[in-house]
Amino acid sequence: MMTDAETVEVELGSRTVRVPADGLFARYRMNTDLDVVEADPRVRSVDFFRTLPKTTVESAIGNTLTPNFYYAMSKAQITYLAPVRALRSRLPEGLDPLTVAPGIGLFSVVFFRYDVCDIDFYTEATVGIAVKEVRHGNLAPVDLLSALGNDHLYSYVLSLPVNTEIAQVRGHDGYGFPKWVTDIDVDIDDRYVRARVANDDGGTDIDLYVATPKQKRVPTGTSVSTLTSYTELNGGWHQTLSQTNNLVFGSALLPNNVGLELGSGRLSDDIRSLKPKRPLRLDVFTRCQNALHIPVPVSFPSR
Repeated sequence: MMTDAETVEVELGSRTVRVPADGLFARYRMNTDLDVVEADPRVRSVDFFRTLPKTTVESAIGNTLTPNFYYAMSKAQITYLAPVRALRSRLPEGLDPLTVAPGIGLFSVVFFRYDVCDIDFYTEATVGIAVKEVRHGNLAPVDLLSALGNDHLYSYVLSLPVNTEIAQVRGHDGYGFPKWVTDIDVDIDDRYVRARVANDDGGTDIDLYVATPKQKRVPTGTSVSTLTSYTELNGGWHQTLSQTNNLVFGSALLPNNVGLELGSGRLSDDIRSLKPKRPLRLDVFTRCQNALHIPVPVSFPSR
């Protein structure tokens, strides 16, 4: 943990948080010099970000630049089959689960490690339900291969803990995500994924240990996926676009040895409430990048 001498205070709307004094946020306030980032040996390339100009917007966290750039990151995602009835019970009015077979939908547990980003190093974990796009709520069920191969998915997040204050304030106040701060360890390499999220008492909420599927390296910009998340913010519904530039990744279909252990806490409670049937796919990205856009209002169709 950093001392006060190693941090500075910054204001985010009405909130004040401490960030690393020599970090990217303290130095650049989201307007990071891409040439400086490109010189970091952990960053493979910044070409993806040069095609995404930032704009200044007014938000709940004050004036900010968007998108938020993640220059070097890794993530591991487990996608589960689950009963639609259980998934729907956790969704707000206006959202419907994406169905892949009669009575069956999907949810994911994802662990993230952000080594180089505009708001400095942090880790994160999430439980999210795959949903239909709100303007197309009456879509027929899609087959499993179509769902897995879709590079633009929609999600409703149940829980999203992080391990730094700035990530919590920006994510909660600025985006409407259910974020809180706790200890989160995430280590991802080409051999194994190891991750643990602590609960409020310091015990284990969830824990993962799994072998990394064989990885494939692709040129930057050739494998870009998008995720739109729905959140409630300031009394209205919003959607947040996330674009991921996948660089080195691999997957395992119907994995048998996913060592996800549930303890006690908000994440494990959310997972149990969805009554998972079995893991459908394990996706591990040992190297990727991301652009997270500021949320924009969206209207849900009346029923």
